[in-house]
Amino acid sequence: MFPSHWEILVIFLVVLLLFGARRIPEMAQGLGKGIREFRKAVKDVKEEVDVTGAMNQPTQTIPPAVGQVARQEPAPAPQPATAQPAAAQPAAPAPAAADPGTEARS
Repeated sequence: MFPSHWEILVIFLVVLLLFGARRIPEMAQGLGKGIREFRKAVKDVKEEVDVTGAMNQPTQTIPPAVGQVARQEPAPAPQPATAQPAAAQPAAPAPAAADPGTEARS
């Protein structure tokens, strides 16, 4: 499943021949930075999921016991209104029709 020591040595020699001794440290440094950024991103996502999960957890409510349920009494029936004549109010004068001769000119 895992490569043996000889296979790793052969792979390293092929990489050395392809990229040269100068490029290998640069590649290793870039690979290290990439791994660090990936781990940081995974950590940030886990923290965000934990915070979001904690916020979305439903609060636990306890239902009231059967004997403690409050009973509402029915509202009293409305009393029949007695017929009272409407009080006579003075009628407001109707607005006067505008006189066509008194229109304001712009």
